[in-house]
Amino acid sequence: MRLNLMQIMQKFKKNKLNFVLFFLVILIGLLSFVYFRNSASYISYEDYKRLLNLNAIEKAYIKNDKIYLTYNKKDYIVLKEAINLNELFKKVKISKVDENTFLIEFLLIFVLFVAFLSFLIFKRNGLKNSTTQIHKNLTKNTYTFTPAISDIKFSDVAGIDEVKSELCEIVDFLKNPKSYNKLGIKLPKGVIMVGPPGVGKTLIAKAVAGEAGVPFFYESGANFSEMFVGLGAKKVKELFANAASCAPSIIFIDEIDAVGKSRGNGRNDEREVTLNQLLTQMDGFEENSGVIVMAATNKIELLDDALLRPGRFDRRVYVSLPNYKDRIEILKIYLKNKKTNLNLSKLSRLTVGFSGAGLATFVNEAMMNVLKRGGDTLELSDFEIVKGKILNGKKKELVLSEEEKQIQALYQASKALSAYWFGLCFEKIHLLEEEFISDDREILSKSNLESKLKVYLSGFCALKIYKNDIFSNSKFDIQKAQNLAEKMVFEYAMNGKFMPNSNDILEILDKNYQEISDFLDTMEDVLFEISKVIFTFEIITYDEIRKIITKFYEKDEDAKD
Repeated sequence: MRLNLMQIMQKFKKNKLNFVLFFLVILIGLLSFVYFRNSASYISYEDYKRLLNLNAIEKAYIKNDKIYLTYNKKDYIVLKEAINLNELFKKVKISKVDENTFLIEFLLIFVLFVAFLSFLIFKRNGLKNSTTQIHKNLTKNTYTFTPAISDIKFSDVAGIDEVKSELCEIVDFLKNPKSYNKLGIKLPKGVIMVGPPGVGKTLIAKAVAGEAGVPFFYESGANFSEMFVGLGAKKVKELFANAASCAPSIIFIDEIDAVGKSRGNGRNDEREVTLNQLLTQMDGFEENSGVIVMAATNKIELLDDALLRPGRFDRRVYVSLPNYKDRIEILKIYLKNKKTNLNLSKLSRLTVGFSGAGLATFVNEAMMNVLKRGGDTLELSDFEIVKGKILNGKKKELVLSEEEKQIQALYQASKALSAYWFGLCFEKIHLLEEEFISDDREILSKSNLESKLKVYLSGFCALKIYKNDIFSNSKFDIQKAQNLAEKMVFEYAMNGKFMPNSNDILEILDKNYQEISDFLDTMEDVLFEISKVIFTFEIITYDEIRKIITKFYEKDEDAKD
């Protein structure tokens, strides 16, 4: 008896998948029946006439002696004899459905589903053998890596003067390897470029290959990730073999963090085998073999320490976002052969924080705006129109009532006045603009950051003082103020303490809130004059604010005299 029970259990284990699939078919069948079942409800003639007069009927079809009406994605039924079909047809197209259509469709879906599951059941026994055979066939394959000859030069890549000086030695070695070998000079085996996305790391590697005139092997780190263990390692081995046969040459691995992450965290056998093969290959060729390995990443902290040790990637080159001068040089390249009426200095200041790729997109979007407005010359206004779209994506336009517009104008006026008074740089501020302060400085003082805090808090204060209420449009500025105060306390120790707490954040916020409240309380006339301009024209410039303040101060001086 016990033996029979064991045999039954073994058979159950072998056929467990069949049982599961069988019950799954029944379950899907029941669910399909419930889903497709007609759940339409009857409505009265008065309800029908109401829907008809409101033009609310979306679809109508005849089935047997009933009319099915679709309204708000639900079906309703009226008897065919109870209504005027001509009257209904004037409002909506009427179709006729065969009563057997539903049954045929359901049976067809069911048969196809059962056939598919049957196919899976019959094939599952051979899946393991098939997988093994696929693995054997793949491991027999030989990967061929075709090098490219780059035509890009350093002159084609702007804003990388510091990087060029770092890489000139590599270029010279690839051009004149004998001079270095004669003196016994060993160049680094690998160069890893680190920087944010879009700064041109791949373009720089192509420029190195183009300057040296050597074959360039490009491969993405993600291409080494395979389903079967060992295939990625085979790819790495054959890539290095191909490069060595074409020496002098450059291997460039983009996004190397996809294959070079630290081992041990989140175990992945295939990736670890591939990484071990990469480490072995970089150890295996001589320093002066003529093969230089270049790589790029924006997450160097994720890379395995063994990959970064001396003898592998010996040299690190940091590629940062372009600064003011770099952006001018990059823009010159992208604006070449285009008809423009631009001040590049102003345009560069408008693009603080843009990468090289971001600038390329910026110029292209601005040119599209030229086409939309029917012009032929690229203006600064074209860039101003598309800037928000490039940085944040296209936003839904707000529709404000007159009262809401007055509130928003006063809110923006307080920010503009505060920014001007406390010496923050900006060109203009729009009615619905969140970011308007342009600051390209790397080192910021406490007084400068407190000025920013006051600007963030100014709209909230002004509405509380002059409208005696609190409004939701201050949400994002309050968040910015909180984040900035937290940085000042915990990252910059600007509260004078090395062991701060949350009370220190509140102290800085309260102090600046009180100061900006006192300031705005004394500037009512100026504030409302600026608000009037923003309400009328939906924009005000820095110079217009200066003129308004000057005018009011001249009035005060005349009144005193």
